[in-house]
Amino acid sequence: MGVPHRTIRVPDAQKPRLVDGFERIRDEFDLPAAFPAPVRAEAEQVASRPPAGEDRTDLPFLTIDPPGSMDLDQALCLEERPRGGYRVWYAIADVGSFVRPGGAIDLEARTRGETVYLPDGRIPLHPAVLSEGAASLLPGEVRPAALWCLDLDAEGRTVGVDVRRALVRSRERLDYDYVQTVVDTGRADGTLRLLAEIGPLRLALERARGGVSLPTPDQEVVQESGGYRLEFRTPLPCEAWNAQISLLTGMAAAQLMLDAEIGLLRVLPPADPRDLAKIRRVALALGVSWPEGATYGEVVHGLDPKIPGHAAFLHESTVLLRGAAYVSFNGEPPRLAEHAAIAGPYAHVTAPLRRLVDRYATEVCLAVAAGEPVPERVEEALVVLPEQMRAAGRRTGGADRACVDLVEAFVLHERVGEEFDAVVVDVAEDKPGGHVQVTDPAVIARCDGDGLPLGERIRVRLVRADPNKREVRFSRIS
Repeated sequence: MGVPHRTIRVPDAQKPRLVDGFERIRDEFDLPAAFPAPVRAEAEQVASRPPAGEDRTDLPFLTIDPPGSMDLDQALCLEERPRGGYRVWYAIADVGSFVRPGGAIDLEARTRGETVYLPDGRIPLHPAVLSEGAASLLPGEVRPAALWCLDLDAEGRTVGVDVRRALVRSRERLDYDYVQTVVDTGRADGTLRLLAEIGPLRLALERARGGVSLPTPDQEVVQESGGYRLEFRTPLPCEAWNAQISLLTGMAAAQLMLDAEIGLLRVLPPADPRDLAKIRRVALALGVSWPEGATYGEVVHGLDPKIPGHAAFLHESTVLLRGAAYVSFNGEPPRLAEHAAIAGPYAHVTAPLRRLVDRYATEVCLAVAAGEPVPERVEEALVVLPEQMRAAGRRTGGADRACVDLVEAFVLHERVGEEFDAVVVDVAEDKPGGHVQVTDPAVIARCDGDGLPLGERIRVRLVRADPNKREVRFSRIS
């Protein structure tokens, strides 16, 4: 967790017209292509092994993911505890049961670091026979998992943690729209009913400890007569609830590793006091309420990015969430062991199909929970993983930004000279101009002009939209 990427979705019908641009982005950021033959061969071999482990196929797991997802890392089953509170069963794809440290799959995964999602397809961390097959928690299939058992009290606080290898079987594959509809219409039962209880409880605890969840919208390309347009899509409440289950697990994993004095954390330093003072001034200028004693997390909770002043404040304040990194330790825990946006220790363990570090951190947690020594090959990997993940994150972030810039320029390139309503979401301190958010089409781009009024609506003209250079530029109309 840190500064969120701007996710952009492109329907299949529009992808052919952008394919050359996406290929250039692949080349520019040196994104990997097909898996080498030894990696494919090893993946086929390990995928054919029958799964083994403690049988927990009695638990009625379900998955919640975007429609069409095949790389399913997480499945959940929520229960009420007899004496009050909740039990969270969280099954995480056990990639470690397939991938041998130092083997061909592992070495290739270390060069990739994470799955890269581009609008025209993904560049996976693992071969599809694993990530979309034998290791994925697909419905109706018995799969090996790292099974977390997290007991919560009636307020949602963690009171018990365990993790062990097990065999699980998901019963249903759901998407966010369906889950939200079922909850909103009062038809939710079982896990979905409890998700709508536990999620808000965890969000309240997050705010109380000073954590931050930014309401950042996705961008979607929508086809219309004669062309395309971009829209902002605001995440549904159930997406935040589901994310809280993952955060809950990551915090539990971090504490296990800190107690054992070995592991790999995701950390974020506290905001620089000068940045915090600046953002307080921005809130005052934009009319965003910041009560005395309130944390930044409490302030951003409930802000609506569709409201101009809120959009500008959220855009400006991401400076407080920069600097996230991985840190490994074997012995004394690191001086910085907390993630400022989460307001506590945190580790990545819930997406091993898509992120290299999660597999290794999970192996540490499994050993610690079982009272066993961490495997030597895992210990050795902890030393180099932070740098490998830093390089992968830099590459993925650059490709993400390039794709957003390309699609925005593509959608707008025939509208140069047109005027739009916009909101000023960023101003440069040392030079004229800044950035504006145009709602229709949904674009955030550079805008020229003196004295741009932060957080206010202005009228702008599109002066450049070049897909080849991936550049969009507006100019303020006086």
